Amino acid sequence: MSAGTRIRLVDLADAAEIAAIVSASAEHLRPWEPTRPPAYFTEAGPRATLGAALASAANESSVPFTILGDDDEVLGRITLSGVTRGALQSCALGYWIRADRTREGHATRAVGLAVEHAFRELGLHRVQAETLPENAASQRALERNGFERYGFARRYIQIAGEWRDHVMFQVLAPGG
Repeated sequence: MSAGTRIRLVDLADAAEIAAIVSASAEHLRPWEPTRPPAYFTEAGPRATLGAALASAANESSVPFTILGDDDEVLGRITLSGVTRGALQSCALGYWIRADRTREGHATRAVGLAVEHAFRELGLHRVQAETLPENAASQRALERNGFERYGFARRYIQIAGEWRDHVMFQVLAPGG
């Protein structure tokens, strides 16, 4: 476990705290996320999101984590999604950190912990992540964890109401 940051499976009990965080961090997160309906910023929104995440975890298609600080303060979320078995043995990684706790290394440490989980616990071969071209902070967090850029996807994901280009990154399991 990394000092200052840990991850654990999401819990429905996190809903109220996450609602407060996404509301307080809305302006910070808006440029990096899909357009969110107003209900997303109420306790019901995160409760529904967390419930769906736990359902995906139950069918082993994702592993949704809450990112915590040393004092168990909720710092954000990180998810291994689209877990694919068979010949691919891969997943996608997505994450966010609350606005008032950025630039403290939490994203970098959480990415490392999630990748370690993907390789050691899930036995996956590859983890991929995508960022907007201008999201240098997220790219640094990925690169510090061994991710390498492998492509560029035009109009890949709808962010803030527009189809946006993304830089594609991957990291492979050691020895894989």
